[in-house]
Amino acid sequence: MSNKVNLQKLQTGVPGLDTLLEGGISKYSFIVLTGAPGSGKTTLAHQIMFALASEQRKALFFTILGEPPLKMLRFQQQYSFFDPAKVGSAIKYVNLADDLQKGGFSGVLERILAEVQSFQPELIFVDSFKSVVQATRDAHQSMASLQYFVQQLGVQLSTWQATTFLIGEYADSTQEENPIFTVADGVIHLCQDMDENAAVRKVRVVKMRGSHHMQGLHCFRITANGLQVYPRLLSGGIVDAPEDPAFRRGGARISSGSAELDAMLHGGIPVGYSVVINGPSGAGKTVLATSFLKAGAEAGEHGIVASFENGFFHASNSPLQAMIEAGQVTDVRPRAFDMSIEEIVTELADAAIRTGARRIVIDSLTALELVLAPQFRANFQESLFRMLSNLHARGVTVMMIRNLSEAGDQIFSPSSFIVDCIISMRYIERDNRLIKLIACPKLRGCSHSDEVREFVTHADHIQIAIPAQ
Repeated sequence: MSNKVNLQKLQTGVPGLDTLLEGGISKYSFIVLTGAPGSGKTTLAHQIMFALASEQRKALFFTILGEPPLKMLRFQQQYSFFDPAKVGSAIKYVNLADDLQKGGFSGVLERILAEVQSFQPELIFVDSFKSVVQATRDAHQSMASLQYFVQQLGVQLSTWQATTFLIGEYADSTQEENPIFTVADGVIHLCQDMDENAAVRKVRVVKMRGSHHMQGLHCFRITANGLQVYPRLLSGGIVDAPEDPAFRRGGARISSGSAELDAMLHGGIPVGYSVVINGPSGAGKTVLATSFLKAGAEAGEHGIVASFENGFFHASNSPLQAMIEAGQVTDVRPRAFDMSIEEIVTELADAAIRTGARRIVIDSLTALELVLAPQFRANFQESLFRMLSNLHARGVTVMMIRNLSEAGDQIFSPSSFIVDCIISMRYIERDNRLIKLIACPKLRGCSHSDEVREFVTHADHIQIAIPAQ
């Protein structure tokens, strides 16, 4: 008979964070939230508190030398997670500034203990805990006194049956020498990386005692809804992908939107493949991609177009705009520049799950690279690999447009090995006329035509010439 204790998990309510924590934070644990000023610590603490707090699970939020409660509430209520009905009945704010000034460590501990015994919370937040350390060091209290205080706090935590969060401006370099991080069950660190003129917010689960968690740095963004974390995953994203999708076994094909091109591909595009259309401006790449979505709509399949080009793209593409207005295609556009690839993948994956879409068009890879933050742009090959791996795991067929600056540019790029299929469009000059040519130089694991055929671009489709018999 096993005496193993199973740790109960509390879901934080922060999208993506529970994926890093593999289910949430262990109940009755002692968590330290660290980061520089402005990194999002207080917002993260409030988002977790409002997600978990109720009249059955009360929360105490202690402030010390940071923002006073009224000022903090004024700013935090701008977020959608803020519920004013919970303040007072389920959430109580207490300022410890006077207790710190008069009684130091012991005064703070006594006041915290008294408030906990009175309010009986299951959630405790202390912001900013580092101010206790700084104030008492100024009063020439030794590190031994600090360590004793932290140990006493830890002993009390074990009897309070509460999950506790300490918030402080700690950098990674100070964590090794501070006794707080030895006592803590978990440490979550927030930071901002500056690259050129771009700032990218990142979160790292440094420590989570007794619980497996994802390692490394993961991007997050603060919006009107609070924090959204974007885990670095090759597949699955925030919502897990199916473990054994049927498309991997069935060998099914879907139409490219051109019957002649389907014949060149010996039956169409394999489901779940990633396709890149290479070609110079005006070759007909967007027309073919629109035909790909139209073929899906005619088969009852929903599609997604992720346009990173200029805002006039849809207005000038009448067939695509008609499908969007008819609800057959969902339009996904970037919310901001300096995005991480995980943000884009999450938006596409969420849209695919919400609509049931199995076809995605990205127009274009060149513009996609421009909206990424410089650190992701510098290694676009890795970013593209992570994005396509994620979408492939969901059984989504992706068609991407890649602009060539000149008609003579190379068909293959350094990232060509990542995609499953390459369709090449180009011009040649003949008898003082520009002739368009199309070919398929790559279709992973499948036979395909090696012919180079002429084609003509129409408003809503391309017409590929059938070779003479």
